[in-house]
Amino acid sequence: MSGRGTDLTEDEVLDLFTSLSNWGRWGDDDRLGTLNTITDEVRAAAAASIRTGRAVSLSRDVDPRDPDPLASGNSAVQRFTGTHEVEEHFGRPLRFDAVTEFVGIAAHGSNTHVDGLAHYSWDGLNYNGFPASETTSLGGARRLSVHHAVHGFLTRGVLLDVAALHGVDWLERGHPVTPDELTAAEQRQGVVVRPGDALLVRTGNVARILREGPDAVGPAARQAGLHASCLPFLRERDVAVLGNDGVQDVQPSGYGPDLTRPVHAVGLVALGLWLIDNVELTELAAVCREEGRWEFFFAALPWRVVGVTSSASNPVAIF
Repeated sequence: MSGRGTDLTEDEVLDLFTSLSNWGRWGDDDRLGTLNTITDEVRAAAAASIRTGRAVSLSRDVDPRDPDPLASGNSAVQRFTGTHEVEEHFGRPLRFDAVTEFVGIAAHGSNTHVDGLAHYSWDGLNYNGFPASETTSLGGARRLSVHHAVHGFLTRGVLLDVAALHGVDWLERGHPVTPDELTAAEQRQGVVVRPGDALLVRTGNVARILREGPDAVGPAARQAGLHASCLPFLRERDVAVLGNDGVQDVQPSGYGPDLTRPVHAVGLVALGLWLIDNVELTELAAVCREEGRWEFFFAALPWRVVGVTSSASNPVAIF
């Protein structure tokens, strides 16, 4: 199945909800999904791979003055700085002073962010069969909150540069990345995706939008991304975390409205696969070429905030 391309029918994609399901694999009450594949041994091996200590950030500045640079349609960033904190407490100015701060952010949006397992549901259910109704406006995600990922994403990272595979800075908008392209990128780079890995797939999508602007807002925008046929590859390799310089899914997906984003839907709900959207991969690709290696120590620490379905994040690759 992992070799199939864009000829996968809609019915076959729907079958993936069952055939690729990880429900019950790690217990009926499991809240971690694919993070279970990041074992102590996987973390230790990843840490031992660090050679030079060179670090690369995989995100961009979160700027209240430009909250939605990728035109996600779902970005808001607010910052309020309170001045003269000491005078407020003591009723008079002292020789020292301080400021306080409030920051509010719509984490699902243009910024680099983690999608937790409560983010998507299918037919009223989240990952592992938890009712989507247990996520409410006031109560938040009561079963699959991001805060369960207390140990973060500390593992081996692998970059598959599909744009470079085609010899371009970025793929055409709407280019569907297939499993054959993922395996071709592995072979070209001399690397193999293993269980517990954080897999990063570069299409050049973010770089192109930042350079040329989007062609629409939100799901209507055309973006290069993974085709639904890549889902068996992700399951067979037991990928722990999937990151992409875009929204993971190719847009348009090639399917009907229910499957506008099948990698999100099947990945989050059936596999329990944690996603990191809008990762910045341009510098990472350049450093990988300089270092002559496409694997590295990957570190991302989501918010330990109870009830949230997302987390702004600054993943880092260490060589």
